[in-house]
Amino acid sequence: MLADVGFALAKEANMLIVLDVLIFGGATIGATYAMAATVMPNVGRIMDALSGQPEARFEPLATLVRAENRIAVRRWSAGSVRPQSRQREAA
Repeated sequence: MLADVGFALAKEANMLIVLDVLIFGGATIGATYAMAATVMPNVGRIMDALSGQPEARFEPLATLVRAENRIAVRRWSAGSVRPQSRQREAA
C-alpha cells in the first residue's frame, strides 16, 4: 500500500515537472521572440553605436532642397531641348 502511494506521488511529481517545463519553456520562447523582433530591425544602429560611429543626422530640409534643385534642373534642361513653338510678346 505504501508502495502504491509512493508510485502515485512520483507520477504526480513527474507530471508537474513536465508541466513546469512546458509553461516556462513557452514563456522563455515567447520572451526570446519578443526580444529578437525588437532588436533585429535596429542591429545596424546598435552596432554603429557600440563601435563609436556617430549616427547620420536626419536633415529633411537638406534632402528637400536637393530634390527641388534636381527637379528644377530637369525642367530647365527639358525646356531647352524642346523647340519653342510660340513665344509671348512683351506687352
